[in-house]
Amino acid sequence: MSKNDYKIKDINLAESGKNKIEWAEDHMPVLMEIKKEFEKTKPLKNLTVGFALHVTKETAVLVKTLIAGGAKVAIAGCNPLSTHDDVAAALASDGVNVYAWRGLSTKDYYECIGRVLDHKPDITVDDGCDLVTVVHKERPELIRKIKGGCEETTTGIIRLNAMEKDNALKYPMLAVNNAMTKHFFDNRYGTGQSTIDGILRATSVLFAGKNVVVCGYGWCGRGVAARAKGMGANIIVTEVDSIKALEAAMDGYRVMKMDEAAKTGDIFITITGDVDVIRKEHIENMKDGAILANSGHFNCEINVPELESLSKNRKEIRDNTVRYILKNNKKIYLLAEGRLVNLAAAEGHPSEVMDMSFANQALAVLYIAKHKLDVKVHDIPAEIDKKVADLKLKTMGIEIDELTKEQRKYLNSWEEGT
Repeated sequence: MSKNDYKIKDINLAESGKNKIEWAEDHMPVLMEIKKEFEKTKPLKNLTVGFALHVTKETAVLVKTLIAGGAKVAIAGCNPLSTHDDVAAALASDGVNVYAWRGLSTKDYYECIGRVLDHKPDITVDDGCDLVTVVHKERPELIRKIKGGCEETTTGIIRLNAMEKDNALKYPMLAVNNAMTKHFFDNRYGTGQSTIDGILRATSVLFAGKNVVVCGYGWCGRGVAARAKGMGANIIVTEVDSIKALEAAMDGYRVMKMDEAAKTGDIFITITGDVDVIRKEHIENMKDGAILANSGHFNCEINVPELESLSKNRKEIRDNTVRYILKNNKKIYLLAEGRLVNLAAAEGHPSEVMDMSFANQALAVLYIAKHKLDVKVHDIPAEIDKKVADLKLKTMGIEIDELTKEQRKYLNSWEEGT
């Protein structure tokens, strides 16, 4: 590659980051298979891909996969606390245009996204829709060149659907989050495990016997509830969707309104994608010592300004753990500033599950490169989803049955009866 441009914390951290990336490569066999194919065919030659993703070891493997396919890449973080500085350094030392470091101010965050857009991408890859939003609001002159984009997470899809509804979306997007091999596995198993991991690293608290309130019972909430239950916690679910609430009840969890859960919970985990899930009136009624964590994409689910307004003292008592003493003398512990606890206080999802998510991303980028799409939010094509599942099973050494000719005929017929 030609000399790259970057803005990171410390290039001297590169060796540590390279070791982490090697670990991820050893545990992401599907993406490595795609990388080998990309190296042979160079299907992304002469294309620039602009990223706003969590700068982790797994993301680095995706970046290297697209570069192997011939793409030029520029990447910024998609959350101020989720960048792994050694991984960013490793990418920069390998010639990638990277603009990210842990602890970005809001101003720095958007400046880094702007630096990515300075490379005039042909394809965007986003997690949370901030990159897409900046293009539409501040850099509309780039839209003519952009063939399409990919969105990684539920929050981003919500924003994109709103843009499409308002006729504000100006280039096609692939909803990578909606791939079954993404949300069934990444959202459920990845978020479930990594959220608990982040809470444990920040607090070392015992889950067994605790009342854990899971706010939201989508795929991510299901995963968090299952993992916490497996550690011996008593699960309470809060929901606004009657079908999801019913499912949580059928899964054996207590379901109640947040007003009641606030009085009962020991650990609260927000994972809804919405704003003000935990507010002043809830915090006032919480137990002394309650722990608040968020695993939704943005830091708006726990109303931190209202928590601060109720407090007379705050102290960082552990890394990623701030103790607030309320005016009523109760202690409330907030983890990772209310940001994504699984990435801010831990390493994010395990490499094995991100293997499927980022395989979808790589193949989605390829699909955009090869097709002219209508301007709307598109689901991932079924053939990509199936390819990722087939490759994952193959790398796991798992074989499955195939339909016989008679079985296939039966499933495609309406004439067979009792």
